[in-house]
Amino acid sequence: MSNGKMIEVIIDSVRVSLTNQQRIVVLRDINAERYLPIWIGPYEAESITIALQEIEVSRPQTHDLLKNIINSLNARLLRVEVLSLRDDVFYGNLVVEINDMTIEIDSRPSDALALAARTHSKILVSEEVMDSAGIIPETDIQDQTEVDQSQTQPFNKEKETVDEESEERLSIFKDFLGKLDVDSLDDSDEEDSPSQDE
Repeated sequence: MSNGKMIEVIIDSVRVSLTNQQRIVVLRDINAERYLPIWIGPYEAESITIALQEIEVSRPQTHDLLKNIINSLNARLLRVEVLSLRDDVFYGNLVVEINDMTIEIDSRPSDALALAARTHSKILVSEEVMDSAGIIPETDIQDQTEVDQSQTQPFNKEKETVDEESEERLSIFKDFLGKLDVDSLDDSDEEDSPSQDE
């Protein structure tokens, strides 16, 4: 169940590292210049990208199937939530309305985001998660090594609120953001095997 203040975000971009082919989805606060990076698996990254770019596929993928099941049950995905971050693992939620009832379903954020991209559902992140893992853009320099499909500004490698524990937890994101591929996922290898995200 969602607790505390929730912040509405949109999917800003999906990125891939040149060095290790790790994927990350970047969420952007709709009311502030603040971003939330979340590690995801290659399959989920591809699924989100396909939905964002509205690419036609010959047969339904897993997230298309989930969307079709929800629709077939006369249910509606009201929103997806990123609720918490524990031990470097993000925890998410699907909030579904069916038969005048609202139910919450535990979900990995990557799967929830892939569904939200297909259903154009609202995406919410808890303020606590955004405060601990959010990053702010660098506005005084132009970093040409970081580009994405939505042409967002480069990322600052410092947190909005700095403390030792948060800095240690975010170091993996900082390393990743420093080694981004200049291409989108369009050029990623198709033989990448799916992996679990956090």
